[in-house]
Amino acid sequence: MDRIESVKNPKVKQWKKLHTKKEREATGTFLIEGLHLIEEALKTKEMIKLLIVSEEMSLPPHLNVDNLNLILVTKDVMKAISDTEAPQGVAAICEFQREHSPQSWSKVLLIDSVQDPGNLGTIIRTADAAGVDGIILGEGTVDHYNSKVIRSSQGSLFHLPIAKGNLEEWIDVYNEKQIPTYGTSLQNGQSYKEAAPAEEFCLIVGNEGSGVHNKLLQKTSKNLYIPIYGGAESLNVAIATGILLYHLRG
Repeated sequence: MDRIESVKNPKVKQWKKLHTKKEREATGTFLIEGLHLIEEALKTKEMIKLLIVSEEMSLPPHLNVDNLNLILVTKDVMKAISDTEAPQGVAAICEFQREHSPQSWSKVLLIDSVQDPGNLGTIIRTADAAGVDGIILGEGTVDHYNSKVIRSSQGSLFHLPIAKGNLEEWIDVYNEKQIPTYGTSLQNGQSYKEAAPAEEFCLIVGNEGSGVHNKLLQKTSKNLYIPIYGGAESLNVAIATGILLYHLRG
């Protein structure tokens, strides 16, 4: 087992760079922290490239890390690579998901320009719980390997296929397959209760401030809204996504 003591070690410097999108995309890897995320990542162990453990950390007996490449580090090194105030003493370098083809998906969530990491992570977690086949991220959406997204997803990132793509093109694909496509919009929209639950659907949710782009809304089968009964101007996009997904699932 290798051991690293210095925060100036080249490997440590490279791990720290994984907090930037540029480095993640250049290497095809990302960093996760904490026991819970490690446990979830271990369910798809092929994604874990390297396990990093603080010398003060005792891994739980149930954590199966056999055959994993493991490096022991000092507390200072763990703190240096962490972007949390209180590092949990264990981290991992993971490889990106393999590329997915959404062509065969029948319950799909399309995400248009959602920029808040916490919102995207919560949406991924909610979609996982609702049992969608996969998520397609459109242009302008925050990187799903952002550490805040990963933490907010609570590990669902490792359970659910996530692809990037041109949302206009994918709406066309699902329309051709006669899968109902639902946008989210107050303008020219109908109450979400007007959409019948079905085994197949494509739901599109959009930016926190401006919503779904009009060019996408013009291609949908129907556009839906959630009635507001109180004084709030709108619902949080992650909350709205949960309501709509569970309704469409029936």
